[in-house]
Amino acid sequence: MKRFLTLCALASLPFSSWATDDFAKVFKTEGEFQYVRDAIEVAIEGKGIKINHTNKIAEMLERTGKDLGATKQVYVNGEQFEFCSAVASRRMMEADPNAMTMCPYIVSVYTLPNDKHVYIAYRKPPLTRNPELNRALADVEKLLEEIIQDAM
Repeated sequence: MKRFLTLCALASLPFSSWATDDFAKVFKTEGEFQYVRDAIEVAIEGKGIKINHTNKIAEMLERTGKDLGATKQVYVNGEQFEFCSAVASRRMMEADPNAMTMCPYIVSVYTLPNDKHVYIAYRKPPLTRNPELNRALADVEKLLEEIIQDAM
């Protein structure tokens, strides 16, 4: 029920692609971190994909920053979902067994200090010299986009 309510609450949130760089595609939306985070989790699982691990990046930086003498707060909240798609991963690795290094896929959800937005990002698959692998990686990126679109 909580997940259903989360999805209903997010249905009315503004959502846009915010920034694209060579290594990441970033989206931003307004709302509560926990609602957006839960919507991403539901969207991944809604594709029939098991989340392998959730990394608590903001907590890790906060905890280790004290030991390093760091005082800058990078994130208010920040988590990553690690997962693989059996279909997309198999296709990718059949095209090139070395592509195992590109799995798991990660979708990050985070908030920044003094910023009302929630950001969602993923690592962009690289272009290779292998046309079959490029097609498989394009499918991976399409999957990541669909997960984010489904969540929003």
